[in-house]
Amino acid sequence: MEPMRILVVEDDPRLGPSLKKGLEASHYAVDLVADGEDAVAMALAVDYDLIILDLLLPRLNGFDVCRQLRDQRRTMPILLLTALGEVDHRVQGLDSGADDYLTKPFAFRELEARVRALLRREGPSKSPELRFMDVVLDTRTHEVRRGTRRIQLSSKEYALLDLLMRHPRQVLSRATIADHVWDYDTDNMSNVIDVYIRYLRRKLCEGGEVDIIHTVRGSGYMLREPLE
Repeated sequence: MEPMRILVVEDDPRLGPSLKKGLEASHYAVDLVADGEDAVAMALAVDYDLIILDLLLPRLNGFDVCRQLRDQRRTMPILLLTALGEVDHRVQGLDSGADDYLTKPFAFRELEARVRALLRREGPSKSPELRFMDVVLDTRTHEVRRGTRRIQLSSKEYALLDLLMRHPRQVLSRATIADHVWDYDTDNMSNVIDVYIRYLRRKLCEGGEVDIIHTVRGSGYMLREPLE
């Protein structure tokens, strides 16, 4: 399942929070841990869409984290971050099960582009644009249009629409939505989700268009063509 859930594993007290803040500004839900053992525990407990993993970590290094997760059949993409630029380390990281490698220092824009590419590779669509009926969501620019009308969405509204558009005609439970759009430590999400669905519906239908978000009573929500 593609966005919005990312685990950042970074023990640098400035870089870790900075990556979390930057990725959250790009509409991802982000958890941050600072050592390898916590990373394994979190990644086994939560269905993350992607892990950004530093190599030099306390308790368990990034190579071992990768190997343990792959041994446990966790298949989410892993992007390694490290100050170690030597070819041997890159090869060792990829052989441990990582999908991509970024050497510090790096530009945040490049990290974002690699994250998007890894998530596209995992998802059903290789295109950076998601489309459903007359709604288009551009994952590069975060622009949303319905027909010719551009729609301004908040960060959570965007993340919610992104999730729905990646799983059209599928019922998404409130638990699934909470997992992928809100952070790991968010509780009592049901009412909040209902409120954001209302916000999103209102914006998508502002021009008098048909409603494409359907409530499935007792189950959740789905993106679907209107019934005749």
